[in-house]
Amino acid sequence: MPAPIDTILEAARKHADEVIKPNVNAWNEAAVWPRDASDKAAALGLTGLYAPEDLGGQGLSLGDGIRVYEELGKGDGAYAFALSMHNICTFAGCGYGTDAFKETWARELTSGRKLANFALTEPQSGSDATNMYSRAVINDDGTWTINGAKAWVSLAGEADIYFTVVKTTDEPGHHDMAMIAIPADAAGLSFGPRYDTPSYEFLPLSEMYMKDVVVSEDNIILPVGQGLQGSLMAIDIARVSIASGCCGLMEAALDTALAYAKNRKMFGGKNLDLDGIQWMLGDVATELEASRLLYRAAANALGTPEGPVMAAHAKRFVPDAAVKAANTCTQVLGGMGLLKPYGMDRLSRLSQMLRIVDGTTEISRVVIGRSLQKRAKSLPDLPVPKGFGES
Repeated sequence: MPAPIDTILEAARKHADEVIKPNVNAWNEAAVWPRDASDKAAALGLTGLYAPEDLGGQGLSLGDGIRVYEELGKGDGAYAFALSMHNICTFAGCGYGTDAFKETWARELTSGRKLANFALTEPQSGSDATNMYSRAVINDDGTWTINGAKAWVSLAGEADIYFTVVKTTDEPGHHDMAMIAIPADAAGLSFGPRYDTPSYEFLPLSEMYMKDVVVSEDNIILPVGQGLQGSLMAIDIARVSIASGCCGLMEAALDTALAYAKNRKMFGGKNLDLDGIQWMLGDVATELEASRLLYRAAANALGTPEGPVMAAHAKRFVPDAAVKAANTCTQVLGGMGLLKPYGMDRLSRLSQMLRIVDGTTEISRVVIGRSLQKRAKSLPDLPVPKGFGES
């Protein structure tokens, strides 16, 4: 049977309290991915959340497993994001990979001994995934030779395998796209300089370059014709996972503001006794509750026809709420909110990062807008009042 979700959530909560929170500032100063921390997360079962039990996973549904990132997000949103991407790749590899791939990689990924990440975005295309230049040529022996570049690759140079989306012809469109897993030690695979990300330096992000990289056909995750569709599903999962992590960030910001305001003396009383402070934090609390309900509904809708638009709603609303929460809670601390030990600046920057990755707020609005256009077409036309528009 799948592991009880309450047990997994408690493990994630403990990991955030005992491993992430005490160490995240040191991780950022060192600017190195904390592999010992992700190893500890793996020992708790947090690196194979959706993978089947017979491959070493926890066997959780997406609706249950995605809740883990709220707990991890209380410690750090970027750390939660990285583990969410690993779990998405593990889900794809265990669910759609070839038998040979599963034999080699499945238990390595579910156990966290090996880390995985996803590579779709390219330097010139951003959210326009169909504008892709990475190419795979299928050789006579079945191997694939890949050339191209990817951008904003997380765990760059740290992950052990990269689930990479490529085109297989020069024809426009997405019907020739596929997903193939490229091991980190593949000849011709390299990474550019790390992006400078002040509040999450421990998470390596950079461009990834493929120069005549040869990969076995055993590593095909999604065959030609299914690459974009599978990628969009992965992005939907990522968007809801980000919303989950944002709820953890919002709770961390709210708790910091409450802990400060309950003891801060001002105008003959405590800050938390002031109506203005209560109203500010009350709004944060309401938006946190609304955000939880929205991302959990979206998580349960994944894999259904409503999944993409529900993911878009969650990605549109919750990170915006997190940005607002971080700013409001910083304001409650006044000047103290600008000081590094309180961590509010880190939370503000993280919330902005989570608002952008895996589809900006504006991209979510596009998805929602298109769904409204479809809905409008199904509605009857309203009658035009008699005489209206007549000259």
